[in-house]
Order: sequence, then C-alpha cells, then structure tokens
Amino acid sequence: MKATHEHEWEAAPGLPSALPAGEHVVWQGAPDWRSLAVQAFHVRKIALYFVFMLTLQTLNLTAPDNGVGWKPLAEVEWKPLFVAASLYALALGLLLGTAWLSASSTLYTLTNKRVVMRIGIVLTLTFNLPYKRIAGASLKSYAKGVGDIALALHPEDRIGWAHLWPHQRAWHISQPQPTLRCLAGCASVGQQLLALWRAERADDSLRLGQQSADSASPANHAQGILA
Repeated sequence: MKATHEHEWEAAPGLPSALPAGEHVVWQGAPDWRSLAVQAFHVRKIALYFVFMLTLQTLNLTAPDNGVGWKPLAEVEWKPLFVAASLYALALGLLLGTAWLSASSTLYTLTNKRVVMRIGIVLTLTFNLPYKRIAGASLKSYAKGVGDIALALHPEDRIGWAHLWPHQRAWHISQPQPTLRCLAGCASVGQQLLALWRAERADDSLRLGQQSADSASPANHAQGILA
C-alpha cells in the first residue's frame, strides 16, 4: 500500500494513476455529509450540550437575587446569553462546514483488485488497499440505509490513525481500520465489496456479519462482512 498526494493530478477521479490492464472501476462514492457531521463530528451531541448550557445560563440569569420569585424579563441582562448563543452557533457552523468539506473532498473507489480511498481537505492522501491485504471488514448501519464499512488490515500494513481521521473505525487506535464512512446504500456496497474480496481470495473462508450500531464499545462489535 502507498499514499500519494494532491488529487488535482489524478489520472481519473479518485485514482492516483491510470489503472493497469485487467483492472476496472466497479463502484465509486462519497460520504453523506449530514450523516458524517452527526456520526464523525458529533454535531448532534455537541448541539444538545450547547442547549443544556444555554438553559443553565438562562436559569442563572433569571434567578431571583433575594431568593423570592423570578426576575422580570425586562430586568434580565440578556447580553451574556446572546454572546454565548452566537459562539455556540459559530462552533456548530464550523463543524458542519468541516463535515461538508471532508465529504466533498473524499472519494471512495472499489475496483476489481483494490479499495482506493482519496481523503483529506488541505493535505490530500490516496490510500490503495489491495483485497489480498484486507484481513476483514465490518458493516455498521445507521438510519435510512447509511452506514460505515471498516476494513481490517494485516498488522504489518498499519496506517497512522491521524492520517485516516475521520475515515477510521472508532476506538481502534493501536491498529487503525480505514473506514468508508457514512455511505448511502451501505448494505449494497458491502455486498459488492464481499463479492470482489471473494474473487481475489477464493480460497479463504467467508461469512456475513453486522456490527451493532448502538454499541460504542469495540468489544461488542461483530467481526464483520469479511473474516
């Protein structure tokens, strides 16, 4: 496996060089940016935290000074609340913008020989993952058919966690797993990956499995679609 830079020099979208004879593109796709914002950048959780903090701040501003009754709204100093709300909105906007940029600069490709991941906003990296170097994979489904496909590599093929973020499986830091994040129709893509992996590794045993989308602990995840 190798990484190349700057997708402006791609021979074709998502591919760092022309495909060799006998290799062809089977599927290409990118993350759904809204799902990526929720699942990878945790916008929903952060928004709920901000709402909680604004609620506490509102209660603090309207609390009575003498312990009897609430302050009249006309006497409340609302400026701190507006400042905090503006900063929270700016933070959420930056997260949403980063999620959109991350999704728009990403392109995943399945050929009949490998998985190609072109990722990165400022520094673009393209990772080539031959099926013969993929030890396993797992599918994690979310709502509306969107999901992640994580690829387990052989130990000697370790890729740096920071190089992959946010295109990596959560909680796998010592042995990061490159992940096709937040794909629409992930089940169909997983089946295509399974068929392509089977074609390259016809002698290996296969089984179809599923991660639990509700569990945050990797110990509770199934082994996946390839094993």
